[in-house]
Amino acid sequence: MLLTRVNITTLILALLLFSPFAQSGGTVQPAVEVEIFKFQFLPQEITVNVGDTVRWTNKEKRQYHSVWFEQSGDPEPDYFFPGETYLRLFDQAGSFPYRCGPHPEMTGIVHVK
Repeated sequence: MLLTRVNITTLILALLLFSPFAQSGGTVQPAVEVEIFKFQFLPQEITVNVGDTVRWTNKEKRQYHSVWFEQSGDPEPDYFFPGETYLRLFDQAGSFPYRCGPHPEMTGIVHVK
């Protein structure tokens, strides 16, 4: 009986060790990366699958931004500064326009299929 428990434990540890979750360092890897640079979302329009995560990275030198899905009724999230990121999981299909709260001329859209 002990041998069976040891084998099961070894198998579980091996599965955990070699799983994609463990190989990613225990974090979810975004499907798409969007950079914020020179007051633009780059790329401005993206398409992802249901269940994907998008990461926006502020590449500006001194400027803060936000990623606000205002039309979806979301409250404006906290601003993030150069070198910081914002993550969002998309769990339903549709098109989701967004903008930067402090810079409304900065717009983008996420299409989820």
